[in-house]
Amino acid sequence: MTAGDNVFGRLLGRAGSVPLEAPATPAFGLWMQLDQQGRVLDISSALRAQLAVRFGDTPSPSLRDLLCASSALSAEGNPVDWQRHSLDLDFQGPAGQVLHTRGWIERDREGWTLRLLDVGDLLAGRQLAEHREQNHQLASQMSEELQVCSLARLPEVFNEQLRSLSQRWHIPCVALALLDEEDQGWRIYSQYSAHDAPALWQTGQRLGTRLDSANGNAPVSVSGSQGRHDNPRLHSVFGDADGFLVPYRDAQGIVAWLLCGFFKGQSQTSERDWLHLTAALAAPLLGRLREQRNQQQLERVEALQGLLGTGWWELLPATQEIQLAPQLLHSLGQEDGAARQPLNLWLELIHPADRQELNSRLHDLQALGKPLLTSVRLQRTDAEQNPLWYRVQGLALGTGDNRRWIGFMLDISDIKNQQLQAAAAHARLDNLIASSPAVIYVQRYVNGALHPAFFSDSLTPLMGWTLAECTHDNLAALIHPDDRDLYFERTRQLLREGSVRSRYRVRDKQGSYHWLLDEAKLLRDDLGLPIEAVGLWLDVTEATLAAEHVKQSEERYRILVEDSPAMICRYRPDLTLTFGNTPLANYLECLPAQLPGLNLGQWLSDEQRQAFVQRIQRLTPEFPVSTAEISLQLPGREHAWWVWSDRGVFDEQGILLEVQAVGRDNTEVRRSQQQLTQSAKMATLGEMATGLAHEINQPLNVMRMAVVNVLKRLSNGDAQIDYLTEKLQRIDAQVQRAARVVDHMRVFGRRSEIEQQPFDPAQAIEGSLSLLSEGLRGKGVEVSVTPPAFAVQVNGYVDQLEQVLINLMVNARDALLSKRDKHPDFQPWIALHCEHDSRHVRILVEDNGGGIDPRLLERIFEPFFTTKPIGVGTGLGLSVSYGIVENMGGRLSVVNGEHGARFCVELPII
Repeated sequence: MTAGDNVFGRLLGRAGSVPLEAPATPAFGLWMQLDQQGRVLDISSALRAQLAVRFGDTPSPSLRDLLCASSALSAEGNPVDWQRHSLDLDFQGPAGQVLHTRGWIERDREGWTLRLLDVGDLLAGRQLAEHREQNHQLASQMSEELQVCSLARLPEVFNEQLRSLSQRWHIPCVALALLDEEDQGWRIYSQYSAHDAPALWQTGQRLGTRLDSANGNAPVSVSGSQGRHDNPRLHSVFGDADGFLVPYRDAQGIVAWLLCGFFKGQSQTSERDWLHLTAALAAPLLGRLREQRNQQQLERVEALQGLLGTGWWELLPATQEIQLAPQLLHSLGQEDGAARQPLNLWLELIHPADRQELNSRLHDLQALGKPLLTSVRLQRTDAEQNPLWYRVQGLALGTGDNRRWIGFMLDISDIKNQQLQAAAAHARLDNLIASSPAVIYVQRYVNGALHPAFFSDSLTPLMGWTLAECTHDNLAALIHPDDRDLYFERTRQLLREGSVRSRYRVRDKQGSYHWLLDEAKLLRDDLGLPIEAVGLWLDVTEATLAAEHVKQSEERYRILVEDSPAMICRYRPDLTLTFGNTPLANYLECLPAQLPGLNLGQWLSDEQRQAFVQRIQRLTPEFPVSTAEISLQLPGREHAWWVWSDRGVFDEQGILLEVQAVGRDNTEVRRSQQQLTQSAKMATLGEMATGLAHEINQPLNVMRMAVVNVLKRLSNGDAQIDYLTEKLQRIDAQVQRAARVVDHMRVFGRRSEIEQQPFDPAQAIEGSLSLLSEGLRGKGVEVSVTPPAFAVQVNGYVDQLEQVLINLMVNARDALLSKRDKHPDFQPWIALHCEHDSRHVRILVEDNGGGIDPRLLERIFEPFFTTKPIGVGTGLGLSVSYGIVENMGGRLSVVNGEHGARFCVELPII
């Protein structure tokens, strides 16, 4: 073995035989002469200058004094103990560096020779290899974790890897910037900052294109003190801090940058390691992001297919099957069906009307490679629903054995059904236009004039002309001579204002003129220049002639209204006049022009106005007419009565807009009725004269007897105070009784009030009995009254109702006395009874006279009809009574009851 081989073997840590002699002057390494105690006697070789202690300055230093503290332990003991061992010794250098050596010790003649070799480079290479191995393992771990994590946790896992990177290399701020495909700039995907370091970036921060200025072939360092001058764009990215950028490049170029803030890099990590580490982070991240985008894109496509009702299909030639996309199965209602199914089974889904055509086109696609494009309907069980239309499209891909037939089905039901409906509507519209009196036309704008370019088919049936006959020159000649100026003005207005509406006469082919309503609109281009006019002619001949007739009728109606003797007017629901004719103005002593704005309510009392308004409010579109008699108080004049008939005018919603009224003066008739009522009342008083005389004579007889008795006592001298007081009180009571009879006769005999007033019907019953009860009893007629157990109010005249009851009881009395003359044992009676319901009160007057001849019941209320002897009765009592009750809104009727006649006075309750 040579000396060189022995040295190499000791460097590898292998023990070998120690040569007895060594070269005197070594060419490399470090040789030391040691004594038996390990003191250094001599040092030779080129490495002597790298020791911290200069040999010769210190006489015979110990070997341990030259070693580092960690290697001094390896040199414990004496040289005899070190032989046959490989020694790793680290010496202190003069500048604080360490000299790493490996060697062995040999015995020589005078002591020991320590032979050492410099193994610093070997240790540095091993440490660098270990560092690279650790970097590789870390990069592999980060790449693996990014590849196996879920897409939902990808941002979180990537941030954890940045944190591990920051802690492993002591980087205060680290971030990864990715190329934004949308704006072609750079954006921070994720960043991590240590707790004691300021954050240089934010997740999602836009960096623009500033990173494009960096060299993308190797890591780039950015100095905080010089960056502003070297590269201001990179300096702005790191914000005046030291930085380190590492690019990642793929087939598309640089797509990512690893940003390290407040960091200049480590000497142990090479540029290659940084590139590999950045690739371990960026490559799986970009792959997962592309996977995520592909998945999102797939989800969007699937959602879009579901929304559009579409999906792909593919013919499989080996099995003659068709494969359908899941979305297409769902759209076809085949969720439970197989994705692959026989072709004939798929064709059975198609409507029979389209099945054969689709099958033929599929055959052409397979045999000839002819692209497939058709629209088909699905077979539906419910015939009432709209058909489902699908667009089927396909094409052939590849050649030979690699030939494929793929396509898609798209739901076009809405479009197809709309097209069918539009086609049907267009056909209906064409038929309607062709058969209607409307003519649609188009006029082209040429050199400042409008030339006919189109007429709808309805022109010929309407006018007899064709488009060829209605040229620009001929059309003006067809206009009525009196309307040509209007036609030319219509054209000028259309060109000037863009739209026009006019009416003129046009001659048809038979020579007759038609009134046409012309409505046109001018179309302009984007520069505002006229292009064409579109309009229509509508035959309004009948309407125009009808309007002329209406105008003439209105004139005749106006003359009729103005010359009519009746009072005619219109007024709003609040009684404000909007029109009144001359008779109404004359009656109200004003001019016709002064009537609009006046209110009818100013001539009505509060009760009359309230009743008038309520009657108007009861008008409906079904029952728009109401008639009533109203009483007016004109200034300086007596009361007037009008018979007033109203008719309501309503809108489409049934709201009353206006009232049209016709009235006539009924004052003279009303006064005649009042006079007749008053005459009948006085006649009744005359007929009651005997009873009234009895009513007055009765208290007079009582008073006379009282006076005779008092005078007798006074003549006998037996005049006691109590006795005289009792007689005087009796005389006073009879005087009051007679006075009440006289007062009631005076009240009953005077004229009734002008307007009706509310009153209790019991007052009329009480008043009539006060005048008749004593007289009836004096003649032997029993009167029974059932007093009403209720209080109601009716509207009318209490004295007139009293007159009605008196007439009924007087007629009953005469009939009863006549019967008693024939039958002396007959006991006559008259009964009064009251009853009511929610709307009416009824007063029943009944007697036991046997009733009225049924043949006379229908005539009983006729004027001047009576069953009494000539000269005894006037025949007006019941007729006047009937009119009184009817004027109060009630009804007077008679029937034959069990015992005799039963009269019923029915009045409405307020």
